[in-house]
Amino acid sequence: MKTLWVLLAIVAVLALWGIAVYNRLRQLRNRVDNAWSQIDVQLKRRYDLIPNLVEVARGYLQHEASTLEAVARARSQAVAASDAVRHRARDGQALAALSAAEQVLGGNLGRLMAVMEAYPALKADAQMQRLAEEIASTENRIGFARQAYNDQVMEFNDRASQFPDLLWARLLGFMHLDMLQSTANAQERATPQVRF
Repeated sequence: MKTLWVLLAIVAVLALWGIAVYNRLRQLRNRVDNAWSQIDVQLKRRYDLIPNLVEVARGYLQHEASTLEAVARARSQAVAASDAVRHRARDGQALAALSAAEQVLGGNLGRLMAVMEAYPALKADAQMQRLAEEIASTENRIGFARQAYNDQVMEFNDRASQFPDLLWARLLGFMHLDMLQSTANAQERATPQVRF
């Protein structure tokens, strides 16, 4: 009889510990999801601002149509990649595709801003200045949101990979999550060259 009580006590302790580990991992995964949704909000803000920026610039930059088209095309690709991640938030390939699309969009936006500098009338346009400031502000917000996301992913991955929580994490399907990366190789890290 005493052995039965000891076994029941051990089972009860293991069950309570398992519940605590599950709840902790679930809470961390929810924080990761929340951090991703903050990035998504800022990306949507950026995607909504870009058409306005392009439209204002279009009147001034008739002969720079290729730059404007590249920005619009890159925006469309980034929106599609963002939608894919929204539906598969924990898919590493979807995150990699989003990072690549965001890099292309960022590069094209940088070229548009460089072109804007070459046109004093466009640079002086109040609406263009406001939109450029909004885009710069949004870029900062996206950077902070990405950092918060990566911090949450790191905390989740740390918890899910530490013994003894690792045992329950694997058993319950809490797998390693990928962090967002801004670049994948040295070529992407190089400063873009803008030439006229």
